[in-house]
Amino acid sequence: MHAIGLANVGLERFLREKAPAAAALPCRAFGSAAGHSVEDYVRVASAMDSRTGFPAIELNVSCPNTATGLQFGDDPSALRALLAEVRPAVRRARLLVKLSPNADVVRLAAAAVEGGADALTLVNTVPAMSIDVRTRRTRLSRGRGGLSGPAIHPIAVRMVHDVHRQVAGPARIPLVGLGGVLGWQDAAEFILAGATAVGIGTGLFVDPGLPAAVARGLARWVDDQGVPAIGALVGALEQ
Repeated sequence: MHAIGLANVGLERFLREKAPAAAALPCRAFGSAAGHSVEDYVRVASAMDSRTGFPAIELNVSCPNTATGLQFGDDPSALRALLAEVRPAVRRARLLVKLSPNADVVRLAAAAVEGGADALTLVNTVPAMSIDVRTRRTRLSRGRGGLSGPAIHPIAVRMVHDVHRQVAGPARIPLVGLGGVLGWQDAAEFILAGATAVGIGTGLFVDPGLPAAVARGLARWVDDQGVPAIGALVGALEQ
């Protein structure tokens, strides 16, 4: 459990310092846009789209680790209204929407697709609380934070499965599955559930080299499954 929040250097300094460094990385870097209002999202996303080389921009519409919660993603109508403003402002990059696990994720996914999302990311952290029984105070300064890591992995797998079967699969929309990936087997679960890509967050604190190890494990898994490429295993869960 953590309360990292969304601390950053601000948009102008980001464009001046961070974006050029990201563009020079030997891999593709995606932008992450958040805000406290629709106007914030439009300003950040449009600036990233027009003034950086990011091939994709992800809208973080649900973040329990901030003072206001940034819960644009709790209500399908609010999400549609947000995308109605942001989608026209992002003309070059692909637009991803990172969804909350704390509402009807299938309805949220449908709203995001209707609003023009090119891909969906599932899921964000789960709001949680921990109390120090000696001091009788919460362990985090804001009282609550986001639960991530292995504890939420089965929840995230189920949500990826549901969204893939009911929304993303029929609409041919890619899914990014994340939540508790600490080994290649965790990533493989997401892929079988319907994810076309897998994200790693908490696991990077444990081992910064984890993505490379996961990729090697997945390559061996593909060979063991006797398929020509990992894409053949996306959504290949046998019921």
